[in-house]
Amino acid sequence: MRHGKKNNHLGRTASHRAAMLSNMAASLILHKRLVTTVAKAKALRKYAEPLLTKGKSDTTHSRRTVFSYLQSKEAVKELFDGIAAKIAGRPGGYTRIIKTGTRLGDNAEMCIIELVDYNEDMLSTKGAEGAGKAKTRRRSAGKKKEGAAQADASAPAAEGAAPAENVETPAAE
Repeated sequence: MRHGKKNNHLGRTASHRAAMLSNMAASLILHKRLVTTVAKAKALRKYAEPLLTKGKSDTTHSRRTVFSYLQSKEAVKELFDGIAAKIAGRPGGYTRIIKTGTRLGDNAEMCIIELVDYNEDMLSTKGAEGAGKAKTRRRSAGKKKEGAAQADASAPAAEGAAPAENVETPAAE
C-alpha cells in the first residue's frame, strides 16, 4: 500500500530533486511555459503553485520565502512585479498541463506546462465565446423554463387544431 507516499521522487536524491524543481519553477516564471515530461510537470505544479499564491501578497517576508525556494532574484522580481498583478483575481489553478505526445528517444510522455493567464490563444478564444455570459457552476433554472414554455406553446396550438378539424369534418360530408 502507498500510505504517506504522496511525492513523486522522480528517480533522484532529495537534493537533486529540490534543485531541479527550483530551476524549473524559476524557468516557468521567467519564460511562462516549459516543455518537459508529464511526471516532472505534475511535480512542478505542486511545487510552483504555492509560490505563485505567495506572490500575491507583496511583503518582505513573502519575497524572502519565495527566494529561499527559487534562488533567483530575476524570477522573484518577475513573480512579484509582473505575474502577481495578472493572477490577483484567480483563486488558484495558475498552471495548465497540455500533453503533446511521446518523446522519440525513450517514449516518455511529454507536455507543455504554462501559466494560464499568459496563453494569448486560449484567452482570445475564451473571451470571444463567453463575453456576455456569467460563469456558473450549476445548471440555470432558465433552461427548464424554456423547455416548459415550448411545451405550453405547443399545447394551445394542438387544442386549437382539434376544433378546426371537427368543423371541417361535417362540412366535408
